[in-house]
Amino acid sequence: MTDLSQVRVAVLATDGFEEAELTEPVKALQQAGAKVEIIAPQTEKPGQIQAFQHHDKSITVKVDRPLDQAQPSDYDAVLLPGGALNADMLRVEPKVQSFLQQMQQTGKPLAAICHAPWALVSANLVRGRTLTSYYTVQDDIRNAGGNWVDREVMVDGN
Repeated sequence: MTDLSQVRVAVLATDGFEEAELTEPVKALQQAGAKVEIIAPQTEKPGQIQAFQHHDKSITVKVDRPLDQAQPSDYDAVLLPGGALNADMLRVEPKVQSFLQQMQQTGKPLAAICHAPWALVSANLVRGRTLTSYYTVQDDIRNAGGNWVDREVMVDGN
């Protein structure tokens, strides 16, 4: 496994994220040595976000830093977990869009799972890029000028 001990990863999420799409990548990143911070806009319960397993509420996860206090320059990569509610709420948040745009401008890795490419669409970051997502997001990606593929993983640049 790659040593990520010098890597800081911002996980942007809010209420309604899909539990396994946040917890499993975070666990893998931490096991590889990365410093991971959960960053969220204002939530219903300050300091924590509500996970879902499909349509049912599950665990809550502690927020490490409010979005208002997070600077993209402090991170080496960003992870966007899925969950339709989570992705739909994040995509309309101007501070999330700005965060993602700043990460893109510096060429830092952006990882988006399931419905999370919606945030990339709303941040105007998919034109000319090839992405995968949950199949219901494919029209949004195409309408934003991206190329959608049906794959488990797709890497296109950063």
